[in-house]
Amino acid sequence: MSAAARRLHLSQSALSQTIQSLERQLGVQLLLRSSTGVTPTEAGTFLLREARALITQHDRVVATVAGEAAAQTGVLRVGVPLELPADLLPAAFTELAAACPLTRVEVNHASTSAQLSALAADQLDVALVRERPTDPRYDAVLAVEENLGVILATARAEQLADPAGIQLHRLAGLDWMAFPRAEAPLWYDQVTATLRAHGIAVDNQSVATDGGSLIAEVKLAAARAGRTFALAPPGWAQPLPEGLTWQPLIGNSIVRRTWAVWTASSRRRDVAALVAALDRTTR
Repeated sequence: MSAAARRLHLSQSALSQTIQSLERQLGVQLLLRSSTGVTPTEAGTFLLREARALITQHDRVVATVAGEAAAQTGVLRVGVPLELPADLLPAAFTELAAACPLTRVEVNHASTSAQLSALAADQLDVALVRERPTDPRYDAVLAVEENLGVILATARAEQLADPAGIQLHRLAGLDWMAFPRAEAPLWYDQVTATLRAHGIAVDNQSVATDGGSLIAEVKLAAARAGRTFALAPPGWAQPLPEGLTWQPLIGNSIVRRTWAVWTASSRRRDVAALVAALDRTTR
């Protein structure tokens, strides 16, 4: 019920009251409630099947009346950061296409700060960002959690790593290849606080300031020199060249969270469908 309420942009209590009102109106029980959740009754299953058929017919009629060209003009603008798990968006977009076949997705790569600014300016519909905003104008769900490891020179890793990975404090004395704080201030502060707590100086770090593939190249080049490490998730898309290795951090001391954020007042079905698909990936 809580997941359904989020998808509908309602509180759980409001959704429960709506279901109970519908049950009273129809004179039948639609859901069987227990401490572990709810399951549909036979009547509820029948109503769900027929309701879905009616919605599908409604969408088909609207598309036909409006004309094919007009029906395909619905664009869902999604902001995306660098370094997402490879299967996250394809799976979510597949669910979105099944729920809203007339929606066309437009992907915009940008930092967290740039995405939140674009969302406020109505230039994005959904932002995938490293920080959950506290502004009540926005809703958010956790899209993915990643236990970050480190990329460093293989020779250096052989000195520092245990069989299970590297303890973060053993990287003290190495430089961190940092991203600019302006890109995601809260996430940057979280990372630097964790590094400082493990004895790693972060006041005079190298910063990768360009976009896309150049950041990856800078990370690899800096790590290859042996005095620098870069943070990266285990499924990092870049193949590592000879002389570099990825190592997990023992204890998962740095966890990167990516949030799907959208305007709380939105009532778009495609936004709700995409948010629901992303929400399911973390459950």
